[in-house]
Amino acid sequence: MENQSSKNINKGKKLIILGFSTIAILFLIYSRYQNPEVLTPDAIDSIQRIAYGFYITLVASFGVIAIGMYRYHKGKVEGNGKDLSTIIALTTWNLKSRKIFVATFIAYGIFFSLVSGTLVYQPEVSFSYHYGAEIPSGFIAPCCGELGYMPKIIVYLTDHVGLQIVPVNLVLQVIVSYLVGLNTSIAISAYTISKKGRGLSSIGAATGLFIACPTCAGTFMSIFIGTASGIALSIALTQMQTLFIAISIPILLATPYIMAKKLRNTDGSCKINPTK
Repeated sequence: MENQSSKNINKGKKLIILGFSTIAILFLIYSRYQNPEVLTPDAIDSIQRIAYGFYITLVASFGVIAIGMYRYHKGKVEGNGKDLSTIIALTTWNLKSRKIFVATFIAYGIFFSLVSGTLVYQPEVSFSYHYGAEIPSGFIAPCCGELGYMPKIIVYLTDHVGLQIVPVNLVLQVIVSYLVGLNTSIAISAYTISKKGRGLSSIGAATGLFIACPTCAGTFMSIFIGTASGIALSIALTQMQTLFIAISIPILLATPYIMAKKLRNTDGSCKINPTK
């Protein structure tokens, strides 16, 4: 059993690394096709095909990461060790924690979509009238933009509701939603954790909302400090996007370990029975 758990853990780690490495390489390779000066009609057709391949590979990478996370998680549970990673795995392995995780992942993902502009609702704009869009319809815009922001998927669901899927937003949405779901499922089990621990989790979740949409913070602040100041703040926050990522994701990564300490017995074992 120990050998099998070790194999699952090692295989899981390799799959996770492979998935994230593929995404990073994918972004770098596609950025080479974003120079509008060298575009020709033939080049556009080629880039369009590459854009389809981009999203197929991106989705496949997500699948590889998901399988890797599952195998790593399962290996930790089977190994039944006394390290904090095992405590986290044991705490979130039961059916109740899984349901909480899935519900939080979906709900937070939808909320993230709204504030990041992935899910677009514009009641004052008619997509068919103002943009000449066919309802419903969708397409991939293959060019041109900054690293991570192309190719972009545009979908018109109704005359006022649509989707604008940007690769970097999509990746960040999945990562942050996963971490928030993980934090929530552990926090509910660890109801006796300190207020400081809960505060860290809340800060990470709230900050994560603005990773893909730092201007949302400026919009929120403009309600209280005035439109002009809010616009200035939006610009500043856009320039500090890397800082938001640096702050929120490490907090969301660290908080499960902080909470796991509350769920560990004095002998290092987990207080939670993973089968319940």
